[in-house]
Amino acid sequence: MTVAQLIQALSHLPQDASVLLEGDAGYSPLGGVDLIRNASGLPDEVLLQPDMTPD
Repeated sequence: MTVAQLIQALSHLPQDASVLLEGDAGYSPLGGVDLIRNASGLPDEVLLQPDMTPD
């Protein structure tokens, strides 16, 4: 999925909805977004980071 596709998918959802990431231990709230720049002709990547705040 590209950033444009993600934005398009999210644009159809309620603006006040929480974004959760699914993992092996269940669901975590989205805590951040990082851009990873690649070289050698590889596309850049976006990494969605879970919120690591203790419950």
